[in-house]
Amino acid sequence: MTPLERLGLGLLHRIDPETAHGLAIRALRAGLAPQPGNVASPRLRTTLASLSLPNPVGLAAGFDKNATALDPLARAGFGFVEVGAVTPRAQPGNPRPRLFRLTEDRAAINRFGFNNDGMEAVAPRLAARRERSVLGLNLGAGKDSPDRSEDYARVLAHCGPMIDFATVNVSSPNTEKLRDLQGAAALRDLLTRVIETRNWLKRPIPVFLKIAPDLTDAELADLATVAMDTGVDAIIATNTTLSRDGLASRHRIETGGLSGAPLFERSTRVLARLYDLTGGDMPLVGVGGIGSAEDAYAKIRAGATAVQLYTAMIFKGLSLAGDIVRGLDALVERDGYSNVSEAVGTGYKDWL
Repeated sequence: MTPLERLGLGLLHRIDPETAHGLAIRALRAGLAPQPGNVASPRLRTTLASLSLPNPVGLAAGFDKNATALDPLARAGFGFVEVGAVTPRAQPGNPRPRLFRLTEDRAAINRFGFNNDGMEAVAPRLAARRERSVLGLNLGAGKDSPDRSEDYARVLAHCGPMIDFATVNVSSPNTEKLRDLQGAAALRDLLTRVIETRNWLKRPIPVFLKIAPDLTDAELADLATVAMDTGVDAIIATNTTLSRDGLASRHRIETGGLSGAPLFERSTRVLARLYDLTGGDMPLVGVGGIGSAEDAYAKIRAGATAVQLYTAMIFKGLSLAGDIVRGLDALVERDGYSNVSEAVGTGYKDWL
């Protein structure tokens, strides 16, 4: 972290977290993003589904909900960037305050409720990007939608031509009954409709599924079966948790999804379980509590082909992406691998 970035974070942490996040996005658009320098390495080149990535470290959805800072983020050192979630119509989300920093826990709680500008506003921004890095869109359903499966398909049909992959998000805890779509029957219907829509695109793109960390072993087994049966290209494990175990911050009583360091073990166990259930045949993206190269490497050894981060940047800045990429390269070299893919799943049994 540069001295300027440290100063900026100190100032941002003195104000409301959601306002601070908005200012961070504006700073990115103004050209104030950290420049990571040379983070390219043949050891980190990764194939995720059909996507060719310069490195396996991605930005998770939620940071740039409305796709307003695509080009600066593409230059920040990430191997891929996911934006959204985006719903068919614009919606304001839940009342503020709805984002809370848990500084003592290196965590955050949010209850945004899929606030976004809607697909009609976001699609032109996706089309206008200049940097051709790998870009994904997190698909969401409207809060009051009578047919949430149709919402996912509509957003994909509208925005699919402008993106490289799409994520079906059925794991946010902040839209009422959304997580019910993770049940086997509902999930099979939803994914079948989304995959059918994907297949009609002129350039069919990979479809990922993002799941919650709070599933039972039986639910996780059902989900893995449905994902493989319906042709999902990868699973993102995991979204935020409803658990509050071991938290110290006064904000631990707030409702919403918890992200950050306390989620690391829970999400990594889900990741390893999925790797076991799918026999290593389903590409997995590890998310939850990554704050260092060592954390990213642990996710990869637990079964992740690629990883995503977000919350740790609240405390360590955007330069964290480049730091993790460089550190990960050193760890792969240390362990004698010619490519990071050779490390995928080598330690998954440690988490079972």
